Amino acid sequence: MHRNRGSFGRNCTETMSCRWGTELWDQFDNLEKHTHWGIEFVERYTKFVKERSEIEISYAKQIRNLSKKYQPKKNSREEDEYKYTSCRAFLMTLNELNDYAGQHEVIAENLTTHIICELTRYIQELKAERKSHFHDGRRAQQHIENSWKQLESSKRRFERDCKEADRAQQYFDKIDADINVTKADVEKARQQAQLKHQVAEDSKNEYLTYLQKFNKEQNEHYYSLIPHIFQKIQEMEEKKIEKVGESMKTYAEVNRKVLPIVSKCLDGMTNAAASIEPTTDTKQVVESFKSGFEPPGDVEVEDYSLSMRRTVSESSYLNSRGEGKPSRSNSRGKLWPFKRNKGSGPEDCSHLPPEQRRKKLQAKINDINKELQKEVDQRDALTKMKDVYVKNPHMGDPNSLDSRLEEIGQNIDKLELDSRKYEAWLLEVETRLADKSDPHRRQSGLYDSNATTPVNNNCAPVNRESPDGSYTEDHSTEHHLKSRSTDFDDDFDDEDPLPTIGTCKSLYPFEGQNEGTISMAEGELLYVIEEDKGDGWTRVRRNEDEEGYVPTSYIKVFFDTNAKGAMTYI
Repeated sequence: MHRNRGSFGRNCTETMSCRWGTELWDQFDNLEKHTHWGIEFVERYTKFVKERSEIEISYAKQIRNLSKKYQPKKNSREEDEYKYTSCRAFLMTLNELNDYAGQHEVIAENLTTHIICELTRYIQELKAERKSHFHDGRRAQQHIENSWKQLESSKRRFERDCKEADRAQQYFDKIDADINVTKADVEKARQQAQLKHQVAEDSKNEYLTYLQKFNKEQNEHYYSLIPHIFQKIQEMEEKKIEKVGESMKTYAEVNRKVLPIVSKCLDGMTNAAASIEPTTDTKQVVESFKSGFEPPGDVEVEDYSLSMRRTVSESSYLNSRGEGKPSRSNSRGKLWPFKRNKGSGPEDCSHLPPEQRRKKLQAKINDINKELQKEVDQRDALTKMKDVYVKNPHMGDPNSLDSRLEEIGQNIDKLELDSRKYEAWLLEVETRLADKSDPHRRQSGLYDSNATTPVNNNCAPVNRESPDGSYTEDHSTEHHLKSRSTDFDDDFDDEDPLPTIGTCKSLYPFEGQNEGTISMAEGELLYVIEEDKGDGWTRVRRNEDEEGYVPTSYIKVFFDTNAKGAMTYI
C-alpha cells in the first residue's frame, strides 16, 4: 500500500503538479483551514469597504452641514452682503461644495450597492458551497477508513485462524505419533486439524477479498474522489480570489467615476474666485451708502460786534444744526445733515438720505409690480377656468369662482394704488436729485418767468404719522427745530421778520407738537419764508405772530419770483 502511494506521488508530480487533488491529496485538514481563512478574508475586506462607505456618508453630511451653516439666511443682513462679487463668489463656492458632498454620497451608495451587498450575498453562497465540498470529502474519508478497518479485521481473523490451524496440526501430529493413543482420538484430532485448516483457508479468502476491495476503493479514493472534490474546492477558491479582485477593481472605479464631476466642482470654485472684481465691489459701496447730499459750504463770518442782523449761509451747518448758541439740552448735534430712525421709518422712506430713499422706493415698486403680476396671472387663469365652466357646466360651477375673482380684483386695485403712491414719491426724489445736480435746472424750475409756479407735488398717505418720530431717532429733532426757530430770536428779538419767498398749500393736516413747529390744517394756505435745506422741513408763516417749521412732504410750494419781502398775511 505504501509502495503504491509513493508511485502515486511521483506520477502526480510529473503529470498534474498544478492541481490540489494530486499535490495536496493528504492535506485535507490544511485545505479546510485555508478555505476558512479565505472566507474570513473576504468578510474582512467587506467590513473595510463598509466602514469606508460610512466615512463617506459622514463626510458628506458634515460638508453639507458646513455649506448650509454659511448659506445666507433669509430676510437677514447677510442677503444684502451678496451684492458684492466676493460674497457671491463665496456663495458659489458653497454651492459647489454642496455638489462636492453629493459626489461622496454617490461613492458611498455605489460601494454599498456594487461591493458590500454583492460580497455579502457571495459570502453566504461561498460558505454553503465550501460546506458541501468538505462534507463530501469527509464522507469519502470516512468510507475509506471503514474499508480499511474491515481489511484490518479480516487480516487479524485470518492470522488467528492460521495460528489455530497450526496448533491443531501440531496436536494431530503429536497424537498420531503416540502409540498409546487410541485410533479414535487420532481420527478426531485429524478431523479437528482439517477443520481448522479449512477455517484458515476461508479467512484467507475473505482477507484477500477485503484486500482487493480496499485497494480498489483506495485507488478510487485517491485518484478519483479526492481529486474531484479538491478540484471543486480549488475552483471555489480561485473564484473567490477572482471575486475579491473584481471588488477591488470596482472599488477603484467607483472613486474614479466621480472624479470628472469633482473636477467640475473644483473648476466652479476656481471660476467663482476669478469672478471677484474689487473695483465693482468698491463701486457697490458707493451705491449702498451714497446719501445724495452735497458737502456743506463755507461758514460765513458772524460779527457780533456790529449792530447788524446776523446772517448765516444757507449752506452752513449752523442753519441745519441750530448752533447759533449753545444748546439748552447740552447735547451737541451730529455733523451728518440727516438723521436715521431706529425703526422702519415712515412709509415714504423720507427718513433716508435722498439717494438711499430713491433705491428703497424703487425696490418697493419692483416688489409691488411682481406681486401685481402674480395677481393678474392668477386672475387670468381663473377667468379662463370660469369660461370653461360656463361652456361645460358638468366640469364645475362658474359662480364658485366669483368670490375668489372679487378678492383678487381688490388685491390688484390695492397694489395698483400702492404702486402709484410709491411712483409719486420716487418722482419727487428723482426731481430733487436732478435739481440739486443741475443748478441751472433748479433756477429755471424755481423761478419761472410766469408769476407763480408749483415746484413740489409730494404724495403721502392721509393717515401719515406725525413727523415727530419719523424724521429722527431721539429728541435731537426737537432740539434742531428749537435752535432754528428760537435760538437766534432769543438774541435778536427786535430784528425784522424774514421776507416771504412764496406760498404753500397744506396737503395733509399736521400737529406741530414740538417746539419750533407749527400746526396746520389740510388745505390751509401759508407763506414760505425759508425753503427746505435738505432736512425735510420748510419754514412757513401764518401771520405776524405765528411761524414755524412743517414737513416739506406735507405741503405744495409755490415760489413767488416777484416777491420783494412784502409783509402781507392771510
